[in-house]
Amino acid sequence: MYNHAPDDYVCPICLAIRGKETEQTMIKQDDIFYKDNFVVGFIGSKAVKGNEGHPLIVPFGHYENIYDLPEDVAARIIEVVIKTAKALKEVRKADGVNLIQNNEPTAGQHAFHFHLHVFPRFVGDDFEKELWRGKKINPEERVKFAKDLREWFTK
Repeated sequence: MYNHAPDDYVCPICLAIRGKETEQTMIKQDDIFYKDNFVVGFIGSKAVKGNEGHPLIVPFGHYENIYDLPEDVAARIIEVVIKTAKALKEVRKADGVNLIQNNEPTAGQHAFHFHLHVFPRFVGDDFEKELWRGKKINPEERVKFAKDLREWFTK
């Protein structure tokens, strides 16, 4: 329902969460900080200035958007989002968090696999101004953010 991926779409998120690093995905295995049978958490490859290293939470199964997402999977995603938000408060000393999730191209969805952004927020971070100027963040920079969250999830 309400799907926009072309018939020959190769999902970059599915590739990455199944361990593949190819030209089709910017996600590296070192970006992953959480994984279970239903949900994967990783550090995004794009950055918002002042809020670099933000996590994304995705279902392990392929669901293009919120309209396709089963309620039990959505509930598990939210459980992991809550833990991730708490982790950002502790390990990044975030003053707050924003959750952003886009559905369909008109709303800014660019990867056709449900994904929920968890942005750490800091006083004076200019998030709203910088949000749509996002720049790519290289894998070497992302690994430190994933490492901190991975350690938090395994304690």
